[in-house]
Amino acid sequence: MPRLLSINNYHYRRGGAEAVYLDQQALFAEAGWETAEFAMQHPRNIDSRFSRYFVEEIEFGRDYGLLQKLRMAAKIIHSPEARRKMGMLLDDFDADVAHVHSVYHHISPSVLPVLSERGVPVVLTAHDLKLLCPAYTMLRDGRPCEECAGSSTIHAFRHRCIKGSGMLSALIAMESGIHRLQGVYRKHVDRLVAPSMFYRDKFVEYGWPEEQVSYVPNFLVAENFEPRYEPGDYFVFVGRLSYEKGVDTLVRAAAAANAPLRVVGDGPLRQSLQDQYGGKHASIHFEGFQSGDDLWNLIRGSRALVIPSEWYENAPISVLEAYAAGKPVIGAEIGGIPELIETGETGWLFESGSADGLAEVLGEVMAMPASDIQEMGRAARNRVESRHSPATYRSNLQAVYESIGVEPEATADKVMHQGAGAAP
Repeated sequence: MPRLLSINNYHYRRGGAEAVYLDQQALFAEAGWETAEFAMQHPRNIDSRFSRYFVEEIEFGRDYGLLQKLRMAAKIIHSPEARRKMGMLLDDFDADVAHVHSVYHHISPSVLPVLSERGVPVVLTAHDLKLLCPAYTMLRDGRPCEECAGSSTIHAFRHRCIKGSGMLSALIAMESGIHRLQGVYRKHVDRLVAPSMFYRDKFVEYGWPEEQVSYVPNFLVAENFEPRYEPGDYFVFVGRLSYEKGVDTLVRAAAAANAPLRVVGDGPLRQSLQDQYGGKHASIHFEGFQSGDDLWNLIRGSRALVIPSEWYENAPISVLEAYAAGKPVIGAEIGGIPELIETGETGWLFESGSADGLAEVLGEVMAMPASDIQEMGRAARNRVESRHSPATYRSNLQAVYESIGVEPEATADKVMHQGAGAAP
């Protein structure tokens, strides 16, 4: 069977990119592929027999000395360590394809030329817009911004797009600018995978050849989620309480519509929203961070999940998770969200950033008969089972691998030939 090398900064479930990286790796291992991973050293990493090849940890939020910070800053642009250790890993694991997830700021793209030199085709999943925007999000001052996508990355420094820091913004703007000038991603990535058509079209718009960008929707194991189709009497939001997530718009809409709302999560807006709405509107509850059964009971007990984003979301797994739990979704009409929601079938859409538009939808859904919402919940569950199954995802991704020369039959022949002289 083919040999898959997966590459990501972190080797534990830290966020969406890490979840896809780990779940995809497991999916192909279950299908009989040989797998290996390359990541950064970290105390929370899960076990890996290839951990001896992992690169030194880089975390800019830590209290490093000046010289160490300068050395790490240089490594995000070019990492001799990553290049060297990738070569060592490939000596041990003769990969047929390398799938890159998130390597920005840590591993760096220094590993890509090594893979090319060894004749290993490279696939990269665009979990975000980092290759077009140094700040990942194409968001500035609460609004979509595409200045750096079509011109110099200096705008990221000028507007202090990275955590409001001039120094950090300068470093990341320089990193992105150098990698663009080198063409390191364009030269060494054989195929870019976009989980949404919106991201696919955005990369093509800014110069990536159309034939080099493949649309492969995310997957979810629906069987891991117990559905509850009976609608509750409240709406639920789950996520970071920040401007780009649109939670401020949602809370204003819920207050205007007098719609019960449970806000799950934490973030910079939590205190101000709680102070403004928590006491005045008894139907709006701030649940703080939740996980496990407590989180899923809140979702399953709701009428619908609301995703009010105001930035270019890619293909939120949270939509698929809500569907698997038997819940329809109210989503903002921005980024890849509309691709996942069939209006009137699995959910509803509203104009991103419009509290009035969202309030109108909340009111309509509150007035709907329970039987109609149950039917939508069942349609949502059916969609995630039929269109976003692990088998469908693996088939789609394997087709991408085969399109760049990964031949399961040829690889199997190669393995048999290499082992021909071994003892039975």
